Amino acid sequence: MSYNKMKVILRSGKDDALRRFHPWVFSGAIKKTEGRAYDGCLAEVFSNKDEYLGSGIYQDAAIAIRIMAFAPERPDTYDVDFWEKKIRKAFNLRKLTGLTDSPHTNVYRLIHGEGDHLPGIIIDHYDGHLVVQIHATGLYNYLTPIAEALKKVYGNKLRSIFDKSRETLPAAFWENRSQEKLLFGECRQSEVLENGHRFLIDIEGGQKTGFYIDQRENRMLLADYCKGKKVLNTFCYSGGFSVYALKAGARQVDSLDSSAKATALAEENVSLNIGPADIHRTITEDAISYLNKMEEDYNVIILDPPAYAKHQHVKHKAVQGYKRLNLAALKKIQQGGVLFTFSCSQVVDMQLFRSTVMASAIQSGRNVRILHQLTQPADHPVNIFHPEGQYLKGLVLFVD
Repeated sequence: MSYNKMKVILRSGKDDALRRFHPWVFSGAIKKTEGRAYDGCLAEVFSNKDEYLGSGIYQDAAIAIRIMAFAPERPDTYDVDFWEKKIRKAFNLRKLTGLTDSPHTNVYRLIHGEGDHLPGIIIDHYDGHLVVQIHATGLYNYLTPIAEALKKVYGNKLRSIFDKSRETLPAAFWENRSQEKLLFGECRQSEVLENGHRFLIDIEGGQKTGFYIDQRENRMLLADYCKGKKVLNTFCYSGGFSVYALKAGARQVDSLDSSAKATALAEENVSLNIGPADIHRTITEDAISYLNKMEEDYNVIILDPPAYAKHQHVKHKAVQGYKRLNLAALKKIQQGGVLFTFSCSQVVDMQLFRSTVMASAIQSGRNVRILHQLTQPADHPVNIFHPEGQYLKGLVLFVD
């Protein structure tokens, strides 16, 4: 694969972020370019004083360049070898954390965008099946060498590579463009292990890449609080929290989601782990509507909604949504109950989320204490120079 290089010169004073190794160049920071600019072309970025700062991949968007190599590294091309080196480093990090050869867990995130110095790329591993999501149109041109690099890293342990970028790239990008979803092997519904729990993964039709991998450690923590308890798992999707609660000895678990497809999948996963169970019930309904009318008899409630805010301009509306949701749960949870509450909205940081939940606690009139402050696991690393990568926030609350 060969792409032309373009030279990008930044405006005076707009190089500070790159000198601090933040991997984004915004279009407004660009003073001028030399060479033809097009989605996917290689961009070498220089300061206004012509100092080389790094190189990356260009696209015509607000985030114009995603930096793949900072100075002094200066790759000539982004070929298979380039991607293999990057991906192998990420794989070795997962190996260090014990995920690549675990007999109890065979699902993990291999590439977490900026956290693995590959901004705009997400790759998840499901028992030998890899699911790729590209989040920048310029990067999509490199899907073939990325797939070839993945084959080299995994060798004969690789069963398939599936591209699921249609959900993450703008609709306009796909006009007059076909998508070859299956890049390698045979992809089908897969059964995976997470901490010894079994889950069916619908790679092609499921949400995100097929499973919410980022809650693995938080599901383990939930199990500590569920023995003999009645549990409500809202926004249950595939029933991850529900399975952990039931296997930990909960006396009753209700899995709630507005999607009938999700509650059906939750029921399948419960059956897969404990067989038919009259102590598990699925509810297809809006979460706040159910919380407002339900009986006050749940000992443990999980609030794990989808991202309420994906952009800054809707952040205030999202905060109000989190406030209403947490208030409804805090009003109804039993005395001495435990509330697991989460936000995966990147633009809502931990301080704002905690303040929002505190406002709900004040309005509820309940006595609330924080037992744990939660985040994403080690296979979702946060680049210290890109704090936006810490998207998952959680609180475990004890409610008197």
